Amino acid sequence: MNKKIFSLDRYTYFLFSLPAVILYSFFFVYAVIVGINYSFTDWNGISKSYNYIGFDNYLSLFKNPNFWQSLEVTGKYALMLVIGVMALSMILALSLNSLKRFKTFTKSVYFLPAMISAVTLSLIWDQMFYRIAPKIGEALNIAALSQSPLASPKYALIAIVLVNIWQAVALPTLIFIAGLQSVPDELYESARIDGASTFKRFRFITMPFLVPTITVNMVLAIKAGVTSFDYAYTLTGGGPIKASNLIGIMIYNDAFQNMKFAMANAESVVLFVIIAVLSFVQIWLSRKGGVNGK
Repeated sequence: MNKKIFSLDRYTYFLFSLPAVILYSFFFVYAVIVGINYSFTDWNGISKSYNYIGFDNYLSLFKNPNFWQSLEVTGKYALMLVIGVMALSMILALSLNSLKRFKTFTKSVYFLPAMISAVTLSLIWDQMFYRIAPKIGEALNIAALSQSPLASPKYALIAIVLVNIWQAVALPTLIFIAGLQSVPDELYESARIDGASTFKRFRFITMPFLVPTITVNMVLAIKAGVTSFDYAYTLTGGGPIKASNLIGIMIYNDAFQNMKFAMANAESVVLFVIIAVLSFVQIWLSRKGGVNGK
């Protein structure tokens, strides 16, 4: 009887998960396979016929200086985003976790930006950069803020990253809070009795337990930084002078403006490999730390 119930439960779970598996397989797995196939062709996105040209798209891509410049910009963007999100979300999580009153309300306030669409948020910040920032610069006599930072090749990328961080910090903060709540209070009490300082308690107790959540947040932040598109496209369109021309914008322009869909697929495949390698390295390094790390 137990075996029949167990078998029935497994069959029920399978049926409930089947729609999600079908949708994921069609819209992700199948799409990736088709995209990889098109990357070896000369398809323009419209014609019903196309020719297989082997690795010509990849060879042309690696010889294209715009591609390497876009990768450099994307690397800077991802690095700033990861550092900003990880540092700020950790500080917020430690602060919110220590609150005694209004904890739920405060968490909701910090999570509010994540509920706004990236395009809407970018349009709001665009007006703030163009209307408010110059007035602040004039009042404080700061030359860097005399005009919108989005119009400066030097500051445009930083301004976009700040907008992204402002919204992206919400989810990692909640993940860090969940990780902090998994740390046994007995360890903190024992450390206090032994005279351990706040820094030592954080270094030798909190951090090892947070390694899994740090890994999750790091992988998500890296992926968000490398694949970012909407903030930069809405705020600057990749300018000025390609200062914010992320790889996502380059893929979009090649596909929908230059009608080079095969080349855009090749760029997407390269981007996929980069994300996979970075994620693998991050997960591999995280195994050396943590509570069970060696």
